[in-house]
Amino acid sequence: MTSNDPKAVVVRYVEAARDGMSAVIRDSFAEDATWDYPGDLPLSGTYRGIDAIVNEFLAGAAALMAPGAGVVIKLTNVVAEGDQVVAEWTSRATARNGGPTTTATQGSLPSGTARSFRCVSTPTLSMSPGPCSPSTRLDSVAGGRAQ
Repeated sequence: MTSNDPKAVVVRYVEAARDGMSAVIRDSFAEDATWDYPGDLPLSGTYRGIDAIVNEFLAGAAALMAPGAGVVIKLTNVVAEGDQVVAEWTSRATARNGGPTTTATQGSLPSGTARSFRCVSTPTLSMSPGPCSPSTRLDSVAGGRAQ
């Protein structure tokens, strides 16, 4: 039986993403859930609803990763007070170009919203040594597009 406890919903989503359980991932979001990916990248924007989050954002992110490399997802923090939950997790993978990629995400379930996640991801791009700095954080870049 699936728990509707808000903390359990958030933790179950992160574990499902880590374990590749697509049905549980879809079930974790309500129709009015949103996911923001800030910056000026191909995936940047606001994704609204289950289909946009799963079929456009998460599938789009997966397509940018090296085939067969896998993603390491780690739940780093969960704070729950009553039915309000905030969780943080990191995702590490290898991009198609062979470079490492790390994304930190904060997901919240505002009080009384059941599965109406509000997630914001902060991409961190790591670059090969050279004339550029070793890593460039994009968390302060604005300009995402709304879909």
